[in-house]
Amino acid sequence: MLDANNWALKRMEHQVLGTIEQGAHLTGPVSVTESARIRSGAYIEGPCFIDEECDIGPNCYIRAGTSLGRKVRVGNACEIKNSIIMDYAHVGHLSYVGDSILGEHCNLGAGTVTANYRLDGGAIKMMVKDQLVDTGRRKLGVVLGDNVKTGIKSLFMPGVKVGVNSWVGPNLMVERDLPANSVAFLKQNCEIKEKKT
Repeated sequence: MLDANNWALKRMEHQVLGTIEQGAHLTGPVSVTESARIRSGAYIEGPCFIDEECDIGPNCYIRAGTSLGRKVRVGNACEIKNSIIMDYAHVGHLSYVGDSILGEHCNLGAGTVTANYRLDGGAIKMMVKDQLVDTGRRKLGVVLGDNVKTGIKSLFMPGVKVGVNSWVGPNLMVERDLPANSVAFLKQNCEIKEKKT
């Protein structure tokens, strides 16, 4: 899907029709539909497509190869790179989405990070029908099904898939695929003592 998205973005005719606030910067072939809004401080590199009623920024960095569906909301100070974000998804402020696919109605809590690069620089592997498959890609983030919600500071390792209607709790690092309709939370112990003066 990411390859097909890039193929299409490079071949389409681009137009900027939406509301572009003063202080926003668009460079290269960028499409912004009529009812979309790009807030001040946003920096958008083409090729890129921003669909109807999107609300982007402020101070976002939307990098080449990104397609945003209808009514996508990207919060303050986010970075999105080479990704597909489908209709009605919300990327909370201070988040990073790289080389990823987010389904419809996904809601990422503030500070959510999709890691897209292995520490050793090797190709990303994904589970496909219970078999580990080499994707041949050195950069690949996460694939989230529709209606996935994440808590603040969630972290996804490269090549992870999360099934539809799942929740990922705050501060959780997701290292392997999660099935549809699942809930994953981090258990922690908090010790509170009286402060000595």
